[in-house]
Amino acid sequence: MPPDLLEQQTQTRIVSGAGALGQLGSLAGELGGSRILVVSDRGVVSAGHAQSGLDSIRAAGFPVELYDGVEENPTAAHVRHGVQIAREFEPDLLVGLGGGSAMDCAKGINFVYSCGGEIGDFQGVGKATSQLLPMIAVPTTSGTGSETQSFALISDDETHQKMACGDKQAAFKVAVLDPLTTLTQPAHVTAATGIDAISHAVESYVTRERNPLSMDYSREAWRLLSENFPRVFADPGDVEARAGMQKGASLAGLAIEASMLGAAHSAANPLTAQYGIVHGVAIGLVLPAVVRFNSSKVGAEYDKLTGTEGGHGEDLASSLEKFRELSGLPKTLSAFKVRVEDIENLSSDAEGQWTAQFNPVKVTAGDFQAIYRDAF
Repeated sequence: MPPDLLEQQTQTRIVSGAGALGQLGSLAGELGGSRILVVSDRGVVSAGHAQSGLDSIRAAGFPVELYDGVEENPTAAHVRHGVQIAREFEPDLLVGLGGGSAMDCAKGINFVYSCGGEIGDFQGVGKATSQLLPMIAVPTTSGTGSETQSFALISDDETHQKMACGDKQAAFKVAVLDPLTTLTQPAHVTAATGIDAISHAVESYVTRERNPLSMDYSREAWRLLSENFPRVFADPGDVEARAGMQKGASLAGLAIEASMLGAAHSAANPLTAQYGIVHGVAIGLVLPAVVRFNSSKVGAEYDKLTGTEGGHGEDLASSLEKFRELSGLPKTLSAFKVRVEDIENLSSDAEGQWTAQFNPVKVTAGDFQAIYRDAF
């Protein structure tokens, strides 16, 4: 794999390093921004990162507005609220400053503010009808990889089903990876977002759409994430390890962009929609079982990912369980009062999820039932 794969891709310029957030204002200016809307959440505001971003923008001489109403798993309502603020402020550049929710919401606001309509109009691929505004991502977690993807995941207000809205224009022009912004994360956030990033590397590596480039991204993402995930729990202040996690998450985002995801995300999404289980926690519950299920067809590929031979994917599944235990995430669905009798409904929902079609092994509702049962 080329040593600078993250730097060599051309979709999103990467600016990384401790203190990189201080460059936000100058980067906005380089993209032609003169009125900047920052999309964030109250947790990031409380941590002081939003203020640092605002200060950098103001120091560069640009008017700036903050929308900090984003919540986890943003809905169409969050997008509508952000669009209202955008219409009043009239920005020419957006910044997504926070976790995946803030970055996805910034993309959603861009779709509707630039093109009109409702966010549901943009579900699918290539639905933008006008030129979107340029955007900068400042991820404060190492999880979704939204900073290197052209998709926004926005939940329906009523059903909570996630709508995937993708367009090449929705890719961030610049991603600012400042590991210092991740030091303020609570341990449970580091755990859930880290497991999510790891799942992106694992799933994208074996999808039906995989290709040599996506597999390069996935392998390097796995290397960085599997090496640095234990380090950030051994020493939460390890800035080098935090930087490795950020780069791994961004590479995994690129892998998704080139490959897609699979059955673990299909199984996790109903758990989030129906029970409010945090996405990364839900992923951690089902991913080992999905790896074992897929190993009948792609066990050799899983072994290449982990650098083992003859394990038929078991080494990978065991590693994922160890990561989950190390991070203190729950191991069973029963911890969330999910009932065995709910499995049939969950499985039907999972089978209809968009990512199921990309899984390397065809997965049915009956297969999802077995995956959920394994998590009890």
